[in-house]
Amino acid sequence: MVQDTFDGVWMNLGVDVFARAVTPPRYQPGIGLRPGEPQHAAAPLVPVLYAAMYESIAAHSRLGLNVVVDVGHHDGYGDGVLADCARRLAGLPVLFVGVRCPIEVVMERRNAGQAGREGHYATGTPEEPVPPPVLRWQRDVHIPGVYDFEVDTSLMSAEECAATIRVRLRDGPPGSAFRHLART
Repeated sequence: MVQDTFDGVWMNLGVDVFARAVTPPRYQPGIGLRPGEPQHAAAPLVPVLYAAMYESIAAHSRLGLNVVVDVGHHDGYGDGVLADCARRLAGLPVLFVGVRCPIEVVMERRNAGQAGREGHYATGTPEEPVPPPVLRWQRDVHIPGVYDFEVDTSLMSAEECAATIRVRLRDGPPGSAFRHLART
C-alpha cells in the first residue's frame, strides 16, 4: 500500500523479496526462516543474509530512493543480529513500525488463502489450528519490541495503516528506535 499510495519511488526490499527472489532455492526461506529451526540449511546463513539485506536497504536510501521493508525481525539466529542491522542504517532516515495482529486473525487470513501466495504460508488444520512455527514466530518476532510506533492490522485496513505511516513520516518526530538498537 505504501508503494501504491505514497509520493515518490518506494522500493520494496522486504523479506519476501529476499527470501523468494534473491536467496538460492536450496537456502530458502533464508531470512524468512522461523525461529526454532536451527537444523535448516539456511540457519547458519541468516545473520549474513540479514546483513546483506540491510546493506542493500542502506545503499538504496543513500542513492535517494525511499525504501519500505516488510520484515519480521527477531534475534533468534544470533545475539546482536538486530543491533547489527540497525548499525548498517546509521545516519539514514528510518522509521521502525511494529505491525501487530492477533494470532487468531493471522490464522484466519492464512486459512482463507491469498491469491499468488498459495503454498507460501503454513495454514492450520482442525487438529493443529496454529502450526508450531507460526506460534514461535508470533512469540519471537516482537522481541525486543522497540518501535517508533505500531499499527494493528486487525483493527485497521492496509489503507488506514499506510495513511497512519504517512502522517507519522510527515509530522514526526523522526524515528529513533533503530538508533536505540544500534547502540545496544
